[in-house]
Amino acid sequence: MLVLSLDTTSRAGSCALARDGRVLCVESSDTARQQGGQLPGALAALLDRESVDLSEIDGFGVAIGPGSFTGLRVGIATMQGLAMATGKPLVGVSALDALALLAGGGTFPAARVVTWIEAWRGDVFSATYEGGRALQEPVLAHPHELLDHLGGGPSVFIGDGAARHMELIRTRCGANAELAAPIAPPLAGSVAMAASGLFYSGEFPPPHAICPLYVRRSNADLATNARPV
Repeated sequence: MLVLSLDTTSRAGSCALARDGRVLCVESSDTARQQGGQLPGALAALLDRESVDLSEIDGFGVAIGPGSFTGLRVGIATMQGLAMATGKPLVGVSALDALALLAGGGTFPAARVVTWIEAWRGDVFSATYEGGRALQEPVLAHPHELLDHLGGGPSVFIGDGAARHMELIRTRCGANAELAAPIAPPLAGSVAMAASGLFYSGEFPPPHAICPLYVRRSNADLATNARPV
């Protein structure tokens, strides 16, 4: 199965092509230009470089957030248009799930994984995983607050939010903190791998039903919903 995927959750977006769950290529966006100004040309250029025609694509994947509101709308609309035009399926993948998968190089690592995506005003979007399972719903919070509720034990941190706050992570967590390498990887390849799995399982909605994943701040729920680890 040949899957074309797109991530526009941040300015450092990307697109990728994967066959049968194996990533063939990943192309990062030009961070000096707005996402909308690069699409769908970036996808067409990727297909051209790989000598793949759009008609050969079996399905599409798109990162649904959390992230930039404008970026999410542009990315989802672009892939919805391609899916509807070609009659091929489209699945949405959480950017946080995609990061967690990348923390283990394509498989979920044994250690706890903490995914941080930059938000605004110093906050990050975050989700914590263990054994490939999210320990709580994604939250929007300040890094200090998240680390207060993280608990002990080793953790792998990944995402552009972790890159921005790596000194805080090292100071607060010490030897229990491991920074993924790269710490802020392009997500489209992971989106394509996750999408491939969903296609094989038959778990995908019609393209028009794909919606952005919005994460709201909830200070009270941060402590209440987190499961002990």
